[in-house]
Amino acid sequence: MRQKILFLISSLSSGGAERVAATLCNAWAQRGDEVTLVPTFSGGGKPFYQLHPNIDLIYLSERVGVVQGGGKRYGARLRALRQMVKEKKPDVVISFLPNVNIAALAATAFTGVPCIVCERSDPSIQPVGWVWKMACQWLYRHADWVTVQTEAVQASIHQVYGGLERVAVVPNPLPMDVLGWQANHLEQENTGRKTLLSLGRLSEEKQVSSIIQVFAQLAPKFPDWDLAIYGEGPQRAKLEAQIVRLGLGQRIFLRGRTHAPWQVMSEADAFVMASRFEGFPNALLEAMGVGLPCVSTDCPSGPYEMSRGGIDALLVGVHDRDALRSALAQLMGDAALRHNLGRHARASVIDRYALEAVLNVWDGLFAAVSRSTPTVVQA
Repeated sequence: MRQKILFLISSLSSGGAERVAATLCNAWAQRGDEVTLVPTFSGGGKPFYQLHPNIDLIYLSERVGVVQGGGKRYGARLRALRQMVKEKKPDVVISFLPNVNIAALAATAFTGVPCIVCERSDPSIQPVGWVWKMACQWLYRHADWVTVQTEAVQASIHQVYGGLERVAVVPNPLPMDVLGWQANHLEQENTGRKTLLSLGRLSEEKQVSSIIQVFAQLAPKFPDWDLAIYGEGPQRAKLEAQIVRLGLGQRIFLRGRTHAPWQVMSEADAFVMASRFEGFPNALLEAMGVGLPCVSTDCPSGPYEMSRGGIDALLVGVHDRDALRSALAQLMGDAALRHNLGRHARASVIDRYALEAVLNVWDGLFAAVSRSTPTVVQA
């Protein structure tokens, strides 16, 4: 059945939530659903990710115009959003991130339009400000569904936002394009220089400095390996200084952002992530999908479920540098382990997180809200 979907997100920049939004909206538009995509807190410009031509892209700021004052501006955006709900008459409104979720619930109140709000992090680990937390506690219970990305968050979210009756686990899908890429080492072992890859925001919670420190300790034993780090963020200058201090400017490289992450992954030999916490780490999922052998901290939330408890990736403690060093040494020193781990990782995540499988979960939610009954829906 064709759906009329109104999808709300704060921006269309280069973040992981934006990538998932683009992937879902493109898939729905491709199969014939009527999709309206609305960035609610940003101005115009070109979206970072390519969108299907049938998607109706509307920047809310263009509807509102210039309004002075934070409270007045938010009120004007909310009125414009509520008017858009009335105009579009969608079958369902979907929103990403707490501030957008609150606006979506306020805009759909008493309209009869079902609203599904999506938590993109673990609120028990990454709390929002107290104002937003109070708003979420008050309004989330009125959502038709609240979606989270892992079973761990589904279990913990009730401790943060009480009174929730309908919480569904909906993981991020593997982008379709990932399936067209495969790590080169799966076909032929690299006999030249090898690359350990890290990809993510250069911020404190990603613990990139720990990856650099551990690689520096391993570098003399593995002279044919380099460390390539992709991403930008507030810690770039600090990390550059660390690399200079270690004297590894010819072995460790800060590459900045990339528009071709899967090509970068396919050309690497292993992947590492050392985050203190995640919501649902797309970079790890996609590295596994390409077929890279991965080492990750067992942080909340995502890596444990993605790797099936450490079967499809090597998991280490969040603050355990010795374990991180040991796991990386094991992976960097064993070509057969890299091949087998990468091959199993690719097959496992394609089976569980392929776009079609995730779309089926969304279709179950659409059917549930159309019936207005609390049906249990999980991935």
